[in-house]
Amino acid sequence: MKRPLDHITVVSLEHAIAAPFCTRQLADLGARVIKVERPEVGDFARGYDQRVNGMSSHFTWTNRSKESLTLDIKHGQAMDALLKLLQTADVFVQNLAPGATARLGLSAEDLKKINPRLIVCDISGYGNYGPYRDKKAYDLLIQSEAGFLSVTGTPDSPSKAGCSIADIAAGMYAYTNILSALLLREKTGHGSHIDVSMLEALGEWMSFPLYYAFNGAEPPARSGASHATIYPYGPFPVGGGATVILGLQNEREWQVFCEKVLLNSALATDARFNSNTKRHEGRTALKAIIDACFQTLSITEVEARLDDAKIANARMNEMKDVWDHPQLGARHRWQYVESPVGDVPALLPPGVNNEYTYRMDAIPAVGQHTETILKELGLSASVIAEMKQVGAI
Repeated sequence: MKRPLDHITVVSLEHAIAAPFCTRQLADLGARVIKVERPEVGDFARGYDQRVNGMSSHFTWTNRSKESLTLDIKHGQAMDALLKLLQTADVFVQNLAPGATARLGLSAEDLKKINPRLIVCDISGYGNYGPYRDKKAYDLLIQSEAGFLSVTGTPDSPSKAGCSIADIAAGMYAYTNILSALLLREKTGHGSHIDVSMLEALGEWMSFPLYYAFNGAEPPARSGASHATIYPYGPFPVGGGATVILGLQNEREWQVFCEKVLLNSALATDARFNSNTKRHEGRTALKAIIDACFQTLSITEVEARLDDAKIANARMNEMKDVWDHPQLGARHRWQYVESPVGDVPALLPPGVNNEYTYRMDAIPAVGQHTETILKELGLSASVIAEMKQVGAI
């Protein structure tokens, strides 16, 4: 069975999340991803925590199916090896500080001279030029700059996303840009230079809040887990301490909700709530009515009523519930991958393709593949031993 990127080699000077998330997805599609790490310590994300049998949760998530090559690229022999590797590579991904690769002689312009077909993808916080180019950019800071914090949380407390949403957005756009560049290369015969900014990636994801505040209008209010402008749409407590999330989209659903879920048909035509605008304005009073009904019911009973009325709903699951989610289990979404700490479970990438299965290979130890890769480049055992002795690898 062939995978879409079986013939593609990716070399990555990567750390943290954005670039590793991008290249892991390329590996999922079959690409050979060679992850260049610092000798001995490796990607600093390896040390973020030890929650996966002593391995970092971040690193576990973003680094399966890769090969680890340790190089101190400030050492001449190590840089020579990297350049030799890039001469035949298809893609080079890096998320060092802006300007760092240029100072090392690894800019897109430099690399084009040795490999015109190479696709170079730079991932940074703010992009390769502009007044913010050299500002440090961590995920939370980009969430703030992109306006995400201003519309997320409660009126009293802006809140960050619980996952690295700015890194994920940048990694996704780097991934899709690389796929596009590979397609383009089939037509033109030469590579591309891609410049992906975390700010621009998350800015794109701000979607309706940006346009809702068009031309100086008031932005949507922070409303916790509830929808900012549609009601009822969000979390409601039920008996036994559980929480259900439900969402109504139109007046027909409002009427059915009153009749089949609240068992209160008269409420559907109550002048206080007979349009979404009125329900939004009177959400405090309406919430009290819904809460009073739901508190007498279990989560299973509330779900049954909502499903019978064909009202969209979901349980507010915790992480332990996601591990055991019946839908993920029924669709066989969990697989095991090898790692330096033993086999660990991993979700298959989203999207089922009937022509191939995703690559789900091991998570590498630091420098696990260094000698193998250097031998592939033609270096002798004695040269490799010398490089190790002087700290080049």
